[in-house]
Amino acid sequence: MANKYNTKNYDYLIVGAGPFGAIFAYEAAKIGKRSLVIEKRPYIGGNMHTHSEHGITVHDFGAHIFHTDNQEVWNFVNHFADFNNYQNQVIANYKGELYNLPFNMNTFYEMWGVKTPAEAKAKIEAQKKEAGISGQPRNLEEQAISLIGTDIYEKLIKGYTEKQWGRKATELPAFIIKRLPVRFIFDNNYFNHRYQGIPIGGYTQLFDKWLASGLIDVKTDTDFFADKDNYLKEFPRIVYTGMIDQFFDYQFGELEYRSLKFESETLDTDNYQGNSVINYTDAQTAYTRVMEWRHFDGLADHGKTIITREYPQDWDRSKEAYYPINNEKNTATYKKYAKLARAHEDQVIFGGRLGLYRYFDMDQVINATFNRVKQEFNLPADYRFDHNY
Repeated sequence: MANKYNTKNYDYLIVGAGPFGAIFAYEAAKIGKRSLVIEKRPYIGGNMHTHSEHGITVHDFGAHIFHTDNQEVWNFVNHFADFNNYQNQVIANYKGELYNLPFNMNTFYEMWGVKTPAEAKAKIEAQKKEAGISGQPRNLEEQAISLIGTDIYEKLIKGYTEKQWGRKATELPAFIIKRLPVRFIFDNNYFNHRYQGIPIGGYTQLFDKWLASGLIDVKTDTDFFADKDNYLKEFPRIVYTGMIDQFFDYQFGELEYRSLKFESETLDTDNYQGNSVINYTDAQTAYTRVMEWRHFDGLADHGKTIITREYPQDWDRSKEAYYPINNEKNTATYKKYAKLARAHEDQVIFGGRLGLYRYFDMDQVINATFNRVKQEFNLPADYRFDHNY
């Protein structure tokens, strides 16, 4: 009986046209392997998808600023697009009070009027002592107060974080807050990484190029789970980047995720809020942040701007999963799924944020793809992905 899907003797079925799947297909094609990429959404790029409107590049699923210390990854993405020198400098709005993020001497001055690092450190230490925190922080709240004191925690972290994760800060692991820099210098650059920027014209162009090979076919609006059994029968190797618990029919229960909702608005002005990103850190404002896209690359028609409000929400099976919730309960459940995945590794490669149930920044998922490609195709350890075009 003729195959329904594997009609061209494909070497790989790739489920998901986000960065892991698209780069895997690209690298496979370079060594002569043929792939069919299927994507349930109507477009490629996953959450990195962008489009242009009124001359403005809109990030459809929240702000994506590329930042990395990995020179190989940076050189790789710059081969496919010209990146600008954008640095993320976020403003926090707490009930009308404005503060600089991430936490630096500007923040400390705005909050307390302190003017030297010694004064700021003394203020933080006094508030940490008053909160009774000693030893290893047990949760996000204790970690935050240890890093930047009670005042900043209450105004700039607590409400925002609890909205974002849908949980009390005392129920969240400490490591989440460790991703944010704390600086005792006057520096508003949100990231510490050496390489930072945004592709001029958006991210979708990278995916167009990664998937352009004649050895790659792409089908959007195509759900793997609409005919999972036949896909598994027909393809010798599958790269799967969806939710790992869904792949295994939720047999150990659902892993928990956070979802997001975005509301965009076109306005007849050249400048709505004066900054690319403003975080709303109080608990009462339903959205966590507002992005004004023209400020990311300076491209826009005269007299037009587009803003997007980002609303966190609980995930259910009718929504897109954005962030894994890596607490103890979910980590224990994921380990069961990971054991099942290892039992299927002769056919299925699990990758990406959802396939590995891990929070990845963009550079991290690209590096993870590089490592998996090396393993899959027995490439030497010193093989460089930025030197082979």
